[in-house]
Amino acid sequence: MRYVLRPLPALQADLPRKRGRKGAYAFLPPLAEEVASRECGEPKGAWAAAIGACLGLLSLTASPSLAADTIPQLSGHWAKTNFNLEQPADGPAFIVNTLKKADGTLNDDLARVGDITNSLLTPLAAQILKEHGEFSRTGQSIPDPHNQCRLEAPPFTITIQVEILLLQTKDEVRIASVNGHHVRRVRMNAQHGTVPKLQGDSVGHYEGDTLVVDTTLIKPSPWPVLDRYGTPHSDQLHVVERYRLIDGKEAADAIRKHRREFNTNDAIPKFDIYGAEFDTDLSKKGLQVEITVDDPKMFTKPWKGLATYRPATTWPEMSCSESTHEITGPDRQVPMADKPDF
Repeated sequence: MRYVLRPLPALQADLPRKRGRKGAYAFLPPLAEEVASRECGEPKGAWAAAIGACLGLLSLTASPSLAADTIPQLSGHWAKTNFNLEQPADGPAFIVNTLKKADGTLNDDLARVGDITNSLLTPLAAQILKEHGEFSRTGQSIPDPHNQCRLEAPPFTITIQVEILLLQTKDEVRIASVNGHHVRRVRMNAQHGTVPKLQGDSVGHYEGDTLVVDTTLIKPSPWPVLDRYGTPHSDQLHVVERYRLIDGKEAADAIRKHRREFNTNDAIPKFDIYGAEFDTDLSKKGLQVEITVDDPKMFTKPWKGLATYRPATTWPEMSCSESTHEITGPDRQVPMADKPDF
């Protein structure tokens, strides 16, 4: 992978300057530059000035089969405070860490040991999860697409990415992730393809105030996991995401509830872990995603989780750099050709 950092003068007033640097820089997502150039007629390199106006324009033309005033305005920069999905209000509880701190919150820093007794797991999944937990107890990180700088499929990408840039266009909805800046392309009102991909094949449509994204054909990576605890998935993974706007206070309450799984202090911080600033105006809507996961090889039944976001500003600088060594965990797997190509 190769990422490019470019100076954005129009954003410098809004970005915190980094100590030791001569100027303020932000990551210019290829997604945003492409959209501003192609859809809004802005020259490439003008993303900083164009993207705000462009978001509103694009969201109004998201589907040729619906009137503009019936399409939910979901485009924007959205952030949450913590990893993992939120447990649903009802239905089966999905896998979480069995290790807890003295105050009862999750102890992900000690190790990540998923609950192998969860009735959702098939015997195969329970055995794989057990092996991953034992590996984590050695002090090493469970390998996954995120810490290996590879493409991320849902629901894993939703559990690990705390910020997204969502853009609604006429024929696609595009979702850029903050760390590594992977882009998912959701083809609207389309049929599924036939070729498995690491991010899967995502098609979408609108149901009233909800964007429904259906993803199949998820090709298992060398690290086919759904979360940081190493819950496995197979080539039969099927994910449905339902994106909708919710009341601002309802979103803040959901985020605080989720925070209590990690910390007794549930206050929403001013900034997320990567530096984006949360909009504290609760008159503004939040974004909530309901995720349904089905994989008959790994789970005894489908299960659901949630992810809740608040509007945010200041898209941070985040790139996933190529390296064969990790701070913790095993060395990266370097692609090798069976035969020389020269």
